[in-house]
Amino acid sequence: MSADIKKYIKYFWFAYLGAILLFCLILLLVNFGLFGKMPNWQELENPKSALATEVISTDGKVLGRYYLDENRTNASLNELNSNVVNCLKATEDVRFDEHSGIDVRGLMRAVFGLGHEGGASTLTQQLAKNMFHTRGSSKLLVPFSKLREWIISIKLERRYTKIEILNLYLNTVPFSENAYGIKTAAQTFFSKPVDSLKVEEAAVLIGMLKSPTKYNPHTHPDNAKNRRNTVLEQMVKYDYLKKEDYEKLREKPIVLAYNKSTHNEGLAPYFREFLRMDLAKWIKDNPKPDGSYYDLYKDGLKVYTTINSKMQEYAEEAMTKHLTEHQKLFFAQYRNKNPFEGHPNEWNNAYHGCDRYRALKAQGMSEADIEDNFKRHIKMKVFTWAGETDTIMSPWDSIIYHREFLQTGFMVMDAQTGEIRAWVGGINHKYFQLDHVNVNTKRQIGSTFKPFVYTVAIDNGWSPCMQIPNEPVVFTAYNNWTPKNSDGKYGGSMNMFRGLANSVNCITAYLMKQIGPRPVAEMAHKMGVTSQIDPFPSICLGTPDISVFEMVGAYSTFANKGICSKPIYITRIEDKYGNVIKEFVPQQTEVISDQTAYVMNKLLQGVVQHGTAVRLLNLGLNCQLAGKTGTTQGHTDAWFMGMTPQLVGGCWVGCEDPILHFTSMAAGQGAASALPIWANFLKKAYADKSLKLDNEATFPTPETELTIEMDCSHYKGGSTKPTEEAGTHGGGGGNSGDDYTPVED
Repeated sequence: MSADIKKYIKYFWFAYLGAILLFCLILLLVNFGLFGKMPNWQELENPKSALATEVISTDGKVLGRYYLDENRTNASLNELNSNVVNCLKATEDVRFDEHSGIDVRGLMRAVFGLGHEGGASTLTQQLAKNMFHTRGSSKLLVPFSKLREWIISIKLERRYTKIEILNLYLNTVPFSENAYGIKTAAQTFFSKPVDSLKVEEAAVLIGMLKSPTKYNPHTHPDNAKNRRNTVLEQMVKYDYLKKEDYEKLREKPIVLAYNKSTHNEGLAPYFREFLRMDLAKWIKDNPKPDGSYYDLYKDGLKVYTTINSKMQEYAEEAMTKHLTEHQKLFFAQYRNKNPFEGHPNEWNNAYHGCDRYRALKAQGMSEADIEDNFKRHIKMKVFTWAGETDTIMSPWDSIIYHREFLQTGFMVMDAQTGEIRAWVGGINHKYFQLDHVNVNTKRQIGSTFKPFVYTVAIDNGWSPCMQIPNEPVVFTAYNNWTPKNSDGKYGGSMNMFRGLANSVNCITAYLMKQIGPRPVAEMAHKMGVTSQIDPFPSICLGTPDISVFEMVGAYSTFANKGICSKPIYITRIEDKYGNVIKEFVPQQTEVISDQTAYVMNKLLQGVVQHGTAVRLLNLGLNCQLAGKTGTTQGHTDAWFMGMTPQLVGGCWVGCEDPILHFTSMAAGQGAASALPIWANFLKKAYADKSLKLDNEATFPTPETELTIEMDCSHYKGGSTKPTEEAGTHGGGGGNSGDDYTPVED
């Protein structure tokens, strides 16, 4: 042998041994966590499941949990039947019982392209990845991530039996539709426990592991069937299933018993969904110190909210009590009628916007076939105020049926702090998911806007006792727009107390003409309204579209001495160890003087004492009450904004489709449709002594001597004698001395 050959052989062995030593060194460094944190023995022996985020009320009650990505209930070992285990092995890791975490044959096959079955990643490696997030974001670290998986896999194999590893794996994998783990998936798609799954059902679920969305049997039934059959073929190939059984099963359709778990139940479902979206944005904007992000569904965060569970309960009960009866009146007027007749655009929006239409359209069905499908009578569940009910109805009729339900948005907040105590976004979150409190859900607010006009006048030194002519006002610069009184009565004059109490349009229009629309729009924005308000005179009658959320925040300015409190719904967020991640404090700004706020409170108390909200006096409450009713044209939107010295609330009632509305003022006005919800809530809340609401509390008075004239005897037609109602029910300041009957706006 020549010297050159010996030299090359020597170099070869040096390189070979050096490569082995280098590889061992890298493994050692990976094991010590140089290329990413490695789980210790305690973490391996006690693996942490993903922890849902808890939403906690201000009185310590868990309102709900977020588990959008891991709605999971772990299956126990004795729940795994052979169908599930055999499907999994045949499809994902046929040599699972033979290897010790790393399948060398599968690895070689993947490296040299010698085959496809089995692959390079074992079930144990996939479990390591799922449990300990071994994959890094950088492509340069992928080889090291793979080594981490190998090491963890070997450790897992040493710590657990094979069936325990399978169980851990099946409890961590996603199955689409927010279902994590085999137990949740079995309930979601087949409404049965894991140990009751038939082989073809188990094959559907195991088939989803390759691509949960693509092979979702609910949304992609054809893909799911093909994938199921592939799984069954693998079972035949590896002797887990007989050929003749496969031939029978391959043609069978997938029969689902779909039952998706949702967050529709429990207290404050609309609030919890709003909060979920808000938290997702907060997490995106607030990374951890290490640059990573919190996982809302896995990190076990605790979100402490301002919602009071008892007030929330009373708010939901108040809504249910009133609308259960009020809905009967609404149904009666549409009996045997199609409310969408003559409104093709509105019907098309409702029809084309429903989930069923979109699903059939996605399947390639023609318009004619879709319409035929919608008009066939089928078994279905529908919402009723007596509870969800099974019935036989066509999907076409079910759209009309559900669209005829009155909806509501009702929010209550602390008058001083701005903390939201109750949030009722609708009547049933399962059937009606549009949140009518949310700042993005806006409706025309009617006469509840009028106090903004009065506020500008008072803030500019006008006395509420000022006599104003009750005559039509012409806005010549705006095409001679001339607003009318709702009762058609004119003549004489009245002061602001009477004008606001009876929501007289001409009085508000007179103030608007003197002030101008722009200062009014600016005042509303200063008080917390973020919606667009075009500066036209018509806004004085409530033409802007504004949310319940904004209106409650704005009205709190009156009850809080002129200080606007932005509604707040979170106090703090903690991690799973109890460390405070973020604290939230109220944002408050003084926008009007305490004198203006005091006068406005008196005006709004007058609405209750002898105006459009007089029915509130029937509650038997001893606390001071103030508020404003609102009704839009055609009784489409009914509003009530209510205040006590401690609470501010806003309530809207109407249908999602504006073409559906009460045909009579008696039933459709704000005092009839919306006010009773506030009334029912107050009655329960003030009766609950644990809430510590004070019947003796009064609206705040100015810190300095009042400079705004409140003695209406100084004005023509005024009187120094307060009415009996004003003296009895906490009214203060001046009054017109008139004995007048309330009318709706």
